[in-house]
Amino acid sequence: MKKRNAMRRFVVGLLLMLMIFTLPSGKPFNRMPGKQVKTIVIDPGHGGLDPGCNGANEIWEKAVTLAVSMKLGKMIEDSMQDVQVIYTRKTDKFVELWERPNMANKIKADLFISIHCNSNVNTTAAGSETYFMGLHKSQGNLDVAKRENAAIKFESNYKTNERYGGFDPNSPEGHIIFSLVQNAFLQQSLKFSTLVEAHTQRISRIKSRGVKQAGFLVLWQTAMPSVLVEIGFLTNTSDRGVLKTDDGQRTIAKGIFRAIRQYKKEVEKMATPKNQDDSKPVNADSSNLRR
Repeated sequence: MKKRNAMRRFVVGLLLMLMIFTLPSGKPFNRMPGKQVKTIVIDPGHGGLDPGCNGANEIWEKAVTLAVSMKLGKMIEDSMQDVQVIYTRKTDKFVELWERPNMANKIKADLFISIHCNSNVNTTAAGSETYFMGLHKSQGNLDVAKRENAAIKFESNYKTNERYGGFDPNSPEGHIIFSLVQNAFLQQSLKFSTLVEAHTQRISRIKSRGVKQAGFLVLWQTAMPSVLVEIGFLTNTSDRGVLKTDDGQRTIAKGIFRAIRQYKKEVEKMATPKNQDDSKPVNADSSNLRR
């Protein structure tokens, strides 16, 4: 049995190494972490023929993510006149996973935010989670990544699409490979993820489950700080009660907006020469966040 397990680990290791060298690179070779936040891409998860998860036949994920995304975008547009907001979709339409980050890369966006809802066969599971690209540290994180990455099955040519390098959404090893790709924006993505969870939990009835890492296709090739926000569980009665209402959606959008506002302030403040601004830097610790 031990020899069999050792052989299996060896084979899996070889497969992972082969995938590293055969997958198209998602690394942003030509860009370094930005010093401004002028363009933000908001990505409402799922859409069209891909409905996402179902909330007790009361509401679908694709409707919630679009509603929250549009509310968030309007808050940015109304309060940050120097920021351009781009949506990967504004209507109930299907957008392939590779095209979402590709839109952001084409316009050299400064921040990419993908919004989703969670689900679990255990209906007591509740709360929000914000993910950035990296190695999953629990089976739960892997399960979330597998569910979201399975959206490529709605693409008729995903098996032959070279952008995915033969990725198999049913293979656990396939999801691991994406988390092994180094990203120049990891620290900024972590910083923004932390702010999202800190701000939303202060004003929303949906509790925070924290900041996590996993390998998501939609984040894999982004050439800017990027996160995937699971705003709550549609399979949980309490979370669903918030997610399906206009007020609940607006509160979640407000939390993410406040995270953007603070993130932008901190990023641009760090880029300001000290002789131009000697004021005390903002403390990113969640205990000092203002409502």
